[in-house]
Amino acid sequence: MGVNEILTRLTNVFRSVFGNSELTLSRATNAQDVQGWDSLMHINLIVAIEREFRIRFTTREIAGFRDVGDLMDSIVRKISATG
Repeated sequence: MGVNEILTRLTNVFRSVFGNSELTLSRATNAQDVQGWDSLMHINLIVAIEREFRIRFTTREIAGFRDVGDLMDSIVRKISATG
């Protein structure tokens, strides 16, 4: 799975979780860039991403995510390790 496909799938998850069909992501997108991205929505988002990609993040990984780029890098590593 390529980076572009991951970004497309992530964008769809973000749009669904935040109820915003116009939401656009980049590697630099972070919580300050997305209206409504608070701690509760963060949990909902992580769960939705884990379901979408059939992966699990550790608490340490989640705490280390600074932006969508960090999230994407983690997804790539996890998919590469299982595939």
